[in-house]
Amino acid sequence: MTLLITLDDGSIQRALAEAVDLARQAVVQDVGADRVGEHAGVEREDAVSASHLFESRVSGYHGWYWTVTVATAGEGLPVTVSEVALLPGPDALVAQHWVPWERRVRAGDLGVGDIFPTAANDARLVPAYFASDDPAIEETAHDIGLGRVHVLSRYGRQETADRWRGGEYGPRSDMARSAPDVCGNCGFFLALAGSLGGAFGVCANDISPADGHAVNVEYGCGAHSEIEIEAASTAETAELVYDDSQLEISHPNLVSTESEEAVSVETGSPIDFEPLEASETPASRSTGAAAADAVEAE
Repeated sequence: MTLLITLDDGSIQRALAEAVDLARQAVVQDVGADRVGEHAGVEREDAVSASHLFESRVSGYHGWYWTVTVATAGEGLPVTVSEVALLPGPDALVAQHWVPWERRVRAGDLGVGDIFPTAANDARLVPAYFASDDPAIEETAHDIGLGRVHVLSRYGRQETADRWRGGEYGPRSDMARSAPDVCGNCGFFLALAGSLGGAFGVCANDISPADGHAVNVEYGCGAHSEIEIEAASTAETAELVYDDSQLEISHPNLVSTESEEAVSVETGSPIDFEPLEASETPASRSTGAAAADAVEAE
C-alpha cells in the first residue's frame, strides 16, 4: 500500500522527499533492520518538514507504519531527522477511543464501600426546588413546602422507563412471553406513584421471581393472582360397556326337578303345562320360556 502524497515542486520539498535513505537509517538505528519494511510514501507536514513512512514488521502491528519526520532550516541547508514514531495506518487495528473512567462504570460495578458521585450536569436530574416535570411531585412539594435537592427530570424518567421495559422484568422477557396473564391485573401488583405509575409497579408476590422488583404492567409470570386450575383425577379408567342384546331371561324358582308337576313358589298351586307340538322339543325351548307359557295359561 502506497501512502505517497505529491509534494510541492520547490527545492525544499524535493530535498525532503529525497531523504529516504536518511529516514531509513534513522529508524533502523532505533529499532533494528528486521522490524522495518518497504518505504510506503512521504507526507508533507509543513513548508520545511515531511514524514517518511516505512511498513512495520513488528508482530501484532499489522497496518502500522514507522514514521520518520525530517526537516530543514531552509533552501540549500542539510536535511535532519526530527523524530521516529510507530503510528497506525488506515487499516491498522487500534484500541477504542479513550473514555473517561466515570463513563466506563456499568450496572453491577459498584461494590460495597465504593463512592460514585453524580456529575453536576447530569441530564437525568433537575433541582427539586426548581422544576421536576412530574405533576405528582410538584403537588406534594407545594403542599409541604419541602423536597429533595434533586429529582428525576423528564429525560431521566424516560431513560429509566426504556431501561426497565427492555430489561428482565419487561414484556419481552422469556418469563413474560410464557406467562398466562400480565402484572397489570394481578393482585400482587403495587403501582408506582407519579408519571411512571401508568406503566410500572412493584411485585409483592414472594413466589414470583420478580418479588421486590419494578415490573412493567405487561410483564407476567406463572404466579398470577387470578390463575385457576381445574382439579381432575390423574388416574385413567376404562369405560365400562354392557352388551345386553344376548341376555337370556330365566326363572329357576318356577320349575321343580323332583316331580313332573310344577308348583308355583308364590301361590303354591299346581301349574299345568301345555303339550309340545310335534315340531318342538324340550331342547328347542328354554326353561324360562316354558315357564312363561305356563303362567299365561293359568
